[in-house]
Amino acid sequence: MPSRQEVFDKVQNCLVQALGVKPLDVVPEAALVDDLGAESIDFVDIIYRLEKSFDIKIPRGELFPQDLLRNPAYVNAGRLTAVGAEELGKRLDFTAITPIEPGQEVEKVLGKLFTVGLIIDFVLSKCSQAATNC
Repeated sequence: MPSRQEVFDKVQNCLVQALGVKPLDVVPEAALVDDLGAESIDFVDIIYRLEKSFDIKIPRGELFPQDLLRNPAYVNAGRLTAVGAEELGKRLDFTAITPIEPGQEVEKVLGKLFTVGLIIDFVLSKCSQAATNC
């Protein structure tokens, strides 16, 4: 199992390549959208690079829950429903986050929630479940 620093180094490299940002900008607290300027198309590239760097498979929607955004049970008028907030919390159970409150604008929540640190936690979780050393 790789150390947190080893995972950070690889994640940082993936994000630098995918987003064209400076390595110094890629810190655990940096939000992919709000701080690093990621757009929806970038998430596909990020996942591809993570899979290759760590030799893991990331099923569609596992890291970035796009399907959640299209489900009316989870989102109503651009805001998270109570069910949506609960579901998002469940899907991100691999990391420590503050409880997600219903009624928040989805774009704002996702813009701040998906950080470099969250990706590191995700990869560490995947590596602990994988048969490989990542």
